[in-house]
Order: sequence, then structure tokens, then C-alpha cells
Amino acid sequence: MEVKQTPIPGLLIIQPDVFYDPRGYFFESYNQKKFRQFGLDESFIQDNLSLSAKGILRGLHFQNPPFAQGKLLSIIKGEVLDVAVDIRKKSKFYGKYFSITLSEENKTMLWIPPGFAHGFLSLADNTIFSYKCTQIYDKQSEDSIRWNDKNLNIKWGIENPLVSEKDQNAPNFCDLKSGF
Repeated sequence: MEVKQTPIPGLLIIQPDVFYDPRGYFFESYNQKKFRQFGLDESFIQDNLSLSAKGILRGLHFQNPPFAQGKLLSIIKGEVLDVAVDIRKKSKFYGKYFSITLSEENKTMLWIPPGFAHGFLSLADNTIFSYKCTQIYDKQSEDSIRWNDKNLNIKWGIENPLVSEKDQNAPNFCDLKSGF
């Protein structure tokens, strides 16, 4: 397993050791002991899966404390452009984003700690997205930022993705009221 720091502290790119043979492949998507060796001493208490067609954009979502979630992201099938926005008010990277392509082919995972808004664009039909969460979903704590906020200037690579009404009407970054 290889773990790399991104330009924004806290976000980690995780490349598992993948073992291929004539039957297919095998890799550990999570191993508590190995993750602890890389400084990820997290307890995951909820797993989520989503299915999206090509061109679906979900996000930018987060939960405020005390239900803030850390997320370990991976793709079961398909491909996404994954985006994390730093919403930690005291961070020198506040309002900056990091993006990466996650796919069933590259098997790359991304660790997003609490204090980030998260979203993704499905780049393939029938994309199955998996994320392990460090906190349960809490509707009262959830919030979002508009995916196409001009101040964030995220390079999604698409003009008109299919976005939920809730995400289309999310507040702009300048109106953010996060608890981080």
C-alpha cells in the first residue's frame, strides 16, 4: 500500500497493493493496522454506496460538527472525478479544492477528513461509488455548497451535469456557515 499526501494537508491518496492472476484480482480495501501505520486511526461506523449514470454530479456535501464525517472513498465500478473543498476556516487552504480521478481501473482511494465538502462527477454509466464514514448520517447537520460556485472555480469538465434540485439550490461558498 502506498499513501501520498495531496497539496492540501489531511487529504490522502491511497493506492492499495493489487494482486492479479488468471482469476482476476484481489486487494485489501481496508486494513486497520496498515491504515494506522499511515496515521489513519479512524473508526468507520457507516458504509454507503451510490449508483450514478454518466454525467451525474453529486455534491458538494458535508456535515457540521458534532456529526462531521471523515470519508474513505473508492470506486467499485466505473469512474468519477472526485472533488474535496477545504472548509476549515483556520486553514491556509480554506476555499481551495483538490480533484482526482478514481476508477475501477486505477483502484485509487481518497481519504477526506472532517472539514471538507465533497462532491463527484460520474464519468461512466453505472458507476458504483463506495465510502466508509467515521460518523453516522445526521440530516440536521448536513449542508452543502453550490457545485458551480464561481469563487471556487472547480474544473468539472462538463457544462450541464445532471444535478439534484437540492444541489442546484445549494448556497454559494461566500454564504457558507460551516462549524469548522
